[in-house]
Amino acid sequence: MANLLGDLDLYLFSEGTSTNIWRHLGAHLIDGGAHFAVWAPNASAVSVIGEFNGWDRDASPMFPTSSGIWKAGVAEARPGHTYKYAITTRGGAVLEKADPFAFHGEVPPKSASVVWNLAYEWSDGAWMANRGARSAHDAPVAIYELHVGSWQKADGESLSYRDLAEPLADYAVQMGYTHVEFMPVMEHPYYPSWGYQVTGYYAPTARYGTPQDLMFLIDHLHQRGIGVILDWVPSHFATDEHGLGGFDGTALYEHADPRQGFHPDWGSFIFNYGRSEVSSFLLSSASFWLDAYHADGLRVDGVASMLYLDYSRDEGEWVPNVHGGNENLEAAGFLRRLNTNLYREHPGVTTIAEESTAWAGVTRPVDAGGLGFGYKWDMGWMHDSLAYFAREPVHRSHHHNDLTFRMLYAYDEHFVLTLSHDEVVHGKASLVSKMPGDEWQQFANLRTLFAGQYALPGKKCLFMGGEFGQRSEWSVDDSLEWFVLEQPNHAGVSRWVRDLNTCYRAEPALFAGDADPSAFGWIDTGDAGSSVFALARSAPDARPVIVVLNLTPVPRTRYRIGAPLAGFWDVLLNSDDEAYWGSGAGSTGSVFAGGAPHHGFEQSVELDLPPLGALFLGLA
Repeated sequence: MANLLGDLDLYLFSEGTSTNIWRHLGAHLIDGGAHFAVWAPNASAVSVIGEFNGWDRDASPMFPTSSGIWKAGVAEARPGHTYKYAITTRGGAVLEKADPFAFHGEVPPKSASVVWNLAYEWSDGAWMANRGARSAHDAPVAIYELHVGSWQKADGESLSYRDLAEPLADYAVQMGYTHVEFMPVMEHPYYPSWGYQVTGYYAPTARYGTPQDLMFLIDHLHQRGIGVILDWVPSHFATDEHGLGGFDGTALYEHADPRQGFHPDWGSFIFNYGRSEVSSFLLSSASFWLDAYHADGLRVDGVASMLYLDYSRDEGEWVPNVHGGNENLEAAGFLRRLNTNLYREHPGVTTIAEESTAWAGVTRPVDAGGLGFGYKWDMGWMHDSLAYFAREPVHRSHHHNDLTFRMLYAYDEHFVLTLSHDEVVHGKASLVSKMPGDEWQQFANLRTLFAGQYALPGKKCLFMGGEFGQRSEWSVDDSLEWFVLEQPNHAGVSRWVRDLNTCYRAEPALFAGDADPSAFGWIDTGDAGSSVFALARSAPDARPVIVVLNLTPVPRTRYRIGAPLAGFWDVLLNSDDEAYWGSGAGSTGSVFAGGAPHHGFEQSVELDLPPLGALFLGLA
């Protein structure tokens, strides 16, 4: 039997620093069968059961090592064979568990692992060599978030990874996105969990095809110039019997104390981040998706729930840390190791934290005391903006600060301005349905919401369906309502998002200074009575851009704002253009800034502001 587990591999795994233990544990095809290895330190016996031995628990016993890892060679194992581990606990019970390191699995609800080879011939070398510049802090980043199974269906069935490749790439390119972000593709038994309750941390869900099919999808997107971010869930895991919970009859991956090891919101187990082998398991999983699947980044789910011991818990339901505080020191340490390792071992990737609190330094480098993420979702902006836009325009003057408050903290972290899947489910209504007014006003509001997103510093992320104003809430069981694009209102907002992306990517002032406070300035935030906002963006060696938002349905003619520079300014975008299903009001062509000082500037410009609309202007 080939020895795939050397002393150094065992040492690093036990130390909690291994980032490639997936190359050694699990099922690996070798000459003359397959090598199996599994961590089950508290088991009294372990065997491999599968198609190759008639699921006979006595046919393929495994042998323990000093690190709690059991291993065996099975000459009869072949690619495509299903298998599990039969684990005898110290109490004598026999558990049949899927392989935590399996590369492939059966289509749920079946739960066996599948012996698999990850060989694939990639054709994305040019992309991989230069991808780092595509997600840099001074780059335009426009992310399209989607769920693989419900983006588009054919005859009621979800597209496979391979069948998704061409239409998704065509669409992302057409709409001007720089990246797509897949909600978790890791194997999960319960489809309505959207992939966030994982059992297979090294296996893409078999619902849409094989590992090579997912590789083909990512490869194709790369060849079309589209980056790929994968949602990854180290915050909790599924409780299904074949999964990680109670793996060898003990709390192995999770905390034994439910105050630390069970998530009350999600009914799932929480990883024991202080256990070194669990650290190696998760560090290796993160690295695996970047290495084996060429992912360009990971969006790390549930970071806030990891960082706070009292997250969603009342007094007496949580265990303080060694200092008596509520910070999960082990989880914070794990996240620092995670980001340190990923950025060191995978140049050009990025990590994005879903973190909703004021934890300091989420995107600060680890050596400067931070957690080391590349970006953080700006949940505050999302909630404030949606709350503002849900209000009737007549009330907005009393909530002017909802849209300006964000700039008080905009440079504390590197942010992604996100309108995510969580905001269009569970009775929250779709984006367009959140908007007040008649149908015309709802779509005008939606276009202006997007304008505000693209006007402010920070990268952009929009969940599928929002870009064409889908009326229905997102359902994991249904395809997006592509048929509504035949209607001018939906086609108009789609065209608006496309043109926003095109303008955003073409104007460095809108992205290159995202991390530079001097590259942003409010022109006017004082006209709460009219609900008008005006701002300027700038970047070195690029023309400045002015954005003006009018958030009432009242057109405002000859509205004067200060201008950073004198001269002609081109109207780059007008959200009320008839091409977007607007009324055709508002300035077009070019306008001249000069003469009268205003808003602290030596010159000013008169504009016709469209109702519930936005203007983008660039210095001619």
